[in-house]
Amino acid sequence: MDLMGVLFIALAAAIGGGSIRDVLFGHYPLTWVKHPEYIIVVCIAALLTTLIPKVIARLEKLFLVLDALGLVVFAVIGAEVALNAGYGVILVVCAAVITAVFGGVLRDIFCGIVPLVFRKELYAGVAIVSGLLYYCLINLAHLSAYNASIIVIVAGFTLRLLAIYYKLSLPIFSYEETPKT
Repeated sequence: MDLMGVLFIALAAAIGGGSIRDVLFGHYPLTWVKHPEYIIVVCIAALLTTLIPKVIARLEKLFLVLDALGLVVFAVIGAEVALNAGYGVILVVCAAVITAVFGGVLRDIFCGIVPLVFRKELYAGVAIVSGLLYYCLINLAHLSAYNASIIVIVAGFTLRLLAIYYKLSLPIFSYEETPKT
């Protein structure tokens, strides 16, 4: 992949989920349009990774941990945007999932691989639980957004790390025809 491909993929992964959420929920301007500095940060980070590919390749476990944290943080951001717009629990959870996973879906599709969220890993489920927990902590336990965010980030991050460590997953369904006897 050339440098433009690296930048495109990095931007799709970083701002794709939030952009899809913003368009679907009519939240304008899009977050990255309101804060163009996000694009600069993503591009700098992507460029830095191209300078140290051998180091990056050895940090797979670190990236799994950072991805787990990012998944939950983006789920909280999505849930908060939907809550602030006055949506109920279903759309709050949908916003959490869209924000947390759809950038990665775009990245994987653009790279020609089956998106992680469509494989057997417990990934989108963590975003669902995080969005639901955030909604409940705000609306039922009446916690502040800050306290709810901290609790959800710790709980969701822990759940994702446990799923990685214990290889927890959802069942895989095969739609192949069963041979007739």
